[in-house]
Amino acid sequence: MKIPAGLQPLIDDGVIDAVLRPLKSGKEAAVYVVRSGDEIRCAKVYKDMAQRSFQQRVQYQEGRKVRGSREARAIGKATRYGRRQQETAWKNAEVDALYQLRDAGVRVPEPHGYFHGVLVMELVVDADGHSAPRLAEVELSPLQARGFHRFLVRQVVRMLCAGLVHGDLSPYNVLVAADGPVVIDFPQVVSAAGNNAARTMLLRDVNNITACLGGWAPELLDTWYGEEMWALYEAGELRPDSELTGTFAHDESMPDLEGVRDAIRDAREEALIRQQGREAAEQDPD
Repeated sequence: MKIPAGLQPLIDDGVIDAVLRPLKSGKEAAVYVVRSGDEIRCAKVYKDMAQRSFQQRVQYQEGRKVRGSREARAIGKATRYGRRQQETAWKNAEVDALYQLRDAGVRVPEPHGYFHGVLVMELVVDADGHSAPRLAEVELSPLQARGFHRFLVRQVVRMLCAGLVHGDLSPYNVLVAADGPVVIDFPQVVSAAGNNAARTMLLRDVNNITACLGGWAPELLDTWYGEEMWALYEAGELRPDSELTGTFAHDESMPDLEGVRDAIRDAREEALIRQQGREAAEQDPD
């Protein structure tokens, strides 16, 4: 195929030897299957951030470190220079997170380097050696759904123990490899301690996965793993191997507790519908 402009520098530098085919294209990046020596990998070419998405990303930037005070002020003021710095930070966040999470034992694609603004990493494949499908695209038995849920909750715990929250976890950024789920797409990752919205994002991450897998194993819809792990994290008691029960003692003095529970259940049930719209937007080239 014709070599995309973003990958030509990697060809020139010998980082990759050939571009085999496009894999996925979304609003923020295009992913290609590439060959590097005898290895088949994928290359994520980030697109320039559109002005319309700048304000939406402000919440994710909170708590992230930037190079200096000038860059921080520019990002805060949304100047042209600030948007360039934010774009750089947005790309670097995923690269840094992948290395950090691999070291923490989280199941993510193995990174193979970041070159000219392009992330080269492991190509996740299924049992037949084809590109692995997303969790939203597979049919599961109740037993498989329970196993996947247990595994993914454990990945979220390990992320949180490493001080990170995915921030946008859904069945559309979990791949089903031959040996189980792999979590992908981390440019929006946030600091658990440094971002005021971290708890909300964590609960949304867990609820999105629970809503998907609860379609195959409905009893999962009555679990509270996100609330349980966050309470342990706040108390300084969460460990990568902490045994979670999925139960959580809500504060009964809280006003309209049943309303809160109903809202969370509704959010879980609607998560898949929202993600379908998101998938359609991903496929829209405009």
